[in-house]
Amino acid sequence: MESYNSLYDHLLKAAINKKIDEELKKLTEFDPHHLDCLLNPDKHGTVVRIGDCCCSDEEKRKCDEGCDFKAMKRDEEGNVYVTDNCIGCSRCIESCIKNNLTDKKDLLPLFEMINNGVNPVYAMIAPAFTSQYGPEVTPGKLRSAFKKIGFAGMIEVALFADILTLKEALEFDKSIKTDEDFLLTSCCCPMWIAMIKKIYNEMVPHLPPSVSPMVACGRSIKKLYPQVKTVFIGPCVAKKAEAREKDIEDAVDFVLTFQEVAEIFEIAGIEPEKMEEDLRDHSSKTGRIYARTGGVSEAIQDTLDYLRPSRTIPLRSRQANGIAQCKELLNEIKDGKISENFLEGMGCVGGCVGGPKRIIDSQQGTKHVNDYGSEAQYKTPVDNPYVMELLKRLGYDTIESLLERDNMFIREMQ
Repeated sequence: MESYNSLYDHLLKAAINKKIDEELKKLTEFDPHHLDCLLNPDKHGTVVRIGDCCCSDEEKRKCDEGCDFKAMKRDEEGNVYVTDNCIGCSRCIESCIKNNLTDKKDLLPLFEMINNGVNPVYAMIAPAFTSQYGPEVTPGKLRSAFKKIGFAGMIEVALFADILTLKEALEFDKSIKTDEDFLLTSCCCPMWIAMIKKIYNEMVPHLPPSVSPMVACGRSIKKLYPQVKTVFIGPCVAKKAEAREKDIEDAVDFVLTFQEVAEIFEIAGIEPEKMEEDLRDHSSKTGRIYARTGGVSEAIQDTLDYLRPSRTIPLRSRQANGIAQCKELLNEIKDGKISENFLEGMGCVGGCVGGPKRIIDSQQGTKHVNDYGSEAQYKTPVDNPYVMELLKRLGYDTIESLLERDNMFIREMQ
C-alpha cells in the first residue's frame, strides 16, 4: 500500500501532466482516508492525521503538552485530533515523531480547476516571496513561471498591504484619542488574530476590523473580474485555516505554500531563473516590508506621518516576535503593564519570512524583503498612484471611505 506521501507525489505528478483521471483509475492499493484528504481537502481540517498514534504513553504526553493552546485532543482509540482552538502554528506537525500529522493539500483540486480551463486562475504571492526561489528569480520571472504552469497571472499581495496600511493608519488616527488608548495589529498574521479571538477574546474591541492583505487581494480581484479563481501562496500554514473562515471564505479558493510551489516547479521541469521577465511593479515600500517583524509598525508610522503630521499623540509601537512573545505581550496588556499604543504581533519569529513553509532562512528573507522595499518607487501608499487608481476602480473615491463599515476591507472580529 502506498504511503500518504508517495500517493501525494504520484497524484501530483499526474495532475501537473493532466493525467489525474487516468492515474486514479489505475490505483489499487491505497488508504481511502489518504485519498479523500488529497481529493477533498475542504472536508478536513488544516492539520490532517494520516496515521494512527502508536507512540508510548510518555511520547503521547509530550505530544499533548506541545500545543500552547490546548487544541490537540484524543479520541476513544487514543488518536490525536485537532480542535477549533487551533491557531495554525503547525508546531504539532513539526514535533510529531511518527510524521502522522500534515497540513492539508489543495494541489489536486487546484490543478483540476487549472486544467479544465473554465475559470482564469490567479496566483496571489505573499510579500515574503522575495528570493525564496533563488537570488536570480525576479518578480517578473516568477510571474512567467506561474503562467507556464497554467495560471492566468501573478499579483503581488503587497499592493493590498498598501491599502490595508492606509486603512490601519486612519483607524489609529480615529481611535487613539488619549494616552490610555491602544490598537492591536497586525491584520496580516492569522496566528496573532486567532490568538486574540480564541484565547484573549476580551481584547477583540482593540482590533481594527480589517481583513488581511490576502483577503483584500482576493476580494478585489473577484470584484473586478467575477469569473476569476484565486490562489494565495506564502510561507504560512495558518493561511489555510484563515481562508476557510466563514466571514471571509469568499476571497480565496486555494492556499499553497512556497514549498509546495517549489515541488510543482520541479515536477513540471520549470526553472524560474531562466524564465522571461514579465515585470509589473505596483507596490510601495510599506506594503513590501509587511513580510518581516516590525514592517507593519513602520508602514503605519510612515503613512500616518504623511496623512496626519500634526497629531498630538504619536504612534508608540511595540512588536511581539513569535508565539511566545505574542503571549507575553497579551498577558502584559491584561495586567495593564504596557505604555505603547500600537502593538504588532507576528506568530513566527522574524515575521512571515520565518514561516514554517519558507524556503530560505528568516535572516536571509528579512534582508531580501528590506532590499526589495528600498527598491520601490514609492515610499507609502499615499503617494503610490497605482493604489489610488485601484481604490477608485473598486468604488472608493477617498481614502477616508475605507473606514465605512460596509466595505470589502472590513470584517467582524467577534
